[in-house]
Amino acid sequence: MDAWTFLGLEPTADPLVWRLPVTPGVSTPGHFLFGGCGLAAGVAAIEHASGRPAIWATAQYLSYAPTGSVVDFAVNLAVVGHQTTQARVIGRVDGKEILTVNGAFGRRALDIAGTWVEPSEVPRPQDCTRRKIPSDFIGSVLERVEMRLALGRQFEQLDGTRGDGRCAFWARLPGQMTPSSAWLSVLGDYVPSGVAQALGRASIGNSLDNTIRVVQLVATEWILCDVQILAIANGFGHGRAHLWSEDGTLLGVASQSVIVRVGRNRTPSEPAPASSEPSSSEPSSSEPTSSEPSSSKPTSSEPAEGA
Repeated sequence: MDAWTFLGLEPTADPLVWRLPVTPGVSTPGHFLFGGCGLAAGVAAIEHASGRPAIWATAQYLSYAPTGSVVDFAVNLAVVGHQTTQARVIGRVDGKEILTVNGAFGRRALDIAGTWVEPSEVPRPQDCTRRKIPSDFIGSVLERVEMRLALGRQFEQLDGTRGDGRCAFWARLPGQMTPSSAWLSVLGDYVPSGVAQALGRASIGNSLDNTIRVVQLVATEWILCDVQILAIANGFGHGRAHLWSEDGTLLGVASQSVIVRVGRNRTPSEPAPASSEPSSSEPSSSEPTSSEPSSSKPTSSEPAEGA
C-alpha cells in the first residue's frame, strides 16, 4: 500500500488541486483529520506537482477537518529553481483554511554523505510487544498502523514516575516495504506521545506544528521511531524523533511543539461540548501527548487535532 492509497488522496482536473476525503481511516478517534495525514497529503501533492522529492516540510494547523468532510489542497510552486523548488499548500474545507504546508523539494548530486547520530539500542521488531490501544480507537488511523513498543512503558505502566524523555517504537504499514516522504510525515506525528513517557502519567495535548526532514529513503518493512522529549516549560513541550530503517539508515527527522495538558477530567472517548469551535489562537493538535492518543474533540479554546 502506497501513501496515496493509505490517505485516499484524489486528483482533480486541476493538476495543482487535490482532494482528501476525511474518512475514519485518516481520522483520530475524536472524528477529525489526524495531523500527520494532513502534512502527508500536502507533501504528496507538492511532490507530484513539482516532480521533486521532499527535503523538508512543515505544517501549521489552524483549525480541524471533521470526519466526513473533504479537504481541498491547493499547491503553489512559489519558486522553481534548477535543483530545488520552494512550495506551499493550503488545505481548505468549504473554503475555510484548515492547514498550511510549506517546504523545499529537490535533490543535488554531491558525492559526500554521513550520519552523526545513532539509533537507540532496542530489540528487533519481532522481539517487541505490540503497542496496546484502547478499544475506542478501533477504526481510526491509530489502528491502521502496527506499532511495537521497543523502549518505554505501556499505558497501564505509567505510575507517575518520570522517565528520561526517551521512548521508541517500531511501526509498519502492512504491505509497504519502501517508505515515502508522506509515510514519514504520518509517523512523525507520534512525537508528542513521548510526553507521557517523560512525565510518567497520562496526558493529552494539541500540536502546534509538525515538521519532517527527509534524509534518504531505503527499503524497510519496519521503521524505528526514536523519540526524545527535549523540554517542557510554560505549558508547552518540545520534542523530536529520528526515523530509522531496520538496517540502521537514518530516513528522516521529525519535530514538534505541543500544548501539554495533564490530568484532564474527560476520558479519551468523551466528546467535548457540542458547541465546540476551534480558535485561531491555539492551532490544532496532531498526536496527543499521551501514550493513549486523545479522541476528545476540541473545546472552544482547544483547536482540534491535526487540522
